[in-house]
Formats: sequence, C-alpha cells, structure tokens
Amino acid sequence: MELANIERLLEKYLDAETTLQEEQVLQDYFCSDDVAPHLQEYSAMFTFFKQSKDETYTKTIQLTPEQSSKKNWNWLSVAASAVLLLSTSYIGYQTYQQQLRAKQFAQVKEALKLVSSNLNKGNEALYAVSTNLNKGKAALSHLNTYKETVNKAIKTVNY
Repeated sequence: MELANIERLLEKYLDAETTLQEEQVLQDYFCSDDVAPHLQEYSAMFTFFKQSKDETYTKTIQLTPEQSSKKNWNWLSVAASAVLLLSTSYIGYQTYQQQLRAKQFAQVKEALKLVSSNLNKGNEALYAVSTNLNKGKAALSHLNTYKETVNKAIKTVNY
C-alpha cells in the first residue's frame, strides 16, 4: 500500500500538484535505503534537492552605490540633447543652403533665357540687314552693268 501511495504522490509531483507535506514524504522515501528498483532513478534527484537546501553562500556581497550611474545618465542625456540640437541645426543649414542654390540656379536660368531671346531677336535683325545688303549688292551689280553699257555707248558715239 505504501508503494502505491508513493507512486501516486510521484505522479502528482511530476504534474506540480503536490503540497509541501507530500513533497517531504517523497523526499524522506527517496533518501532512505529501501527504494523500489523501478523508482531508483528519482532517488538521485530527491537526494540532490535535500543537499542543495543545506548549501549557503558565506562570502560577503559588495554592493556598489547607484549614484555614479545616475550622474552618468544625467550627463548622457545632456550630451544626447546637444548632439540632437547640433544635428538638427546642421541638417537645417544644409537644407537652407540647398534651397538657396536652387533659387540662384532658377535666377541664372531665367537670365540666360532672357539673354537667349534677345540674341535671337538680334539674329533676326542681322538677318534682315544681311538680306538688305545682298539686295543692295545685287542692285550695285546692275548699276555697274548699266555704267559699263553707258561707257561703251559713249565711246562709240565719240569715235
């Protein structure tokens, strides 16, 4: 009957349903010399648990004060704020410079368009002058032909 009771308590223990008194009964049984052969594997576990209860740490534990860490956190937050401020200022300055360059580029582009349109008007005027000069040159060549013909006619009449 006792073996059946131990097996039932062991099953409850493995399912984490035992009370402290039941666990003490199991520990007493498995630490004794008369453990059933098919339950010998649990004997080492309960023996270890019994020995580990008696272990204590005897050295002193040095605790460091938290104040130095707190000071570092304060300085860290100040440094982070400064880095954030500087990076925001730098990015803002770069954006301003880029907008300024874009504005200057637009002004230069507009000025070059104006110069180009005026040069095109000047080219049209020069083309008109060139056309008129060519007409004048053609008229002069006709005039030269007329002059030569008149000179021939005068020479023939004078002879």
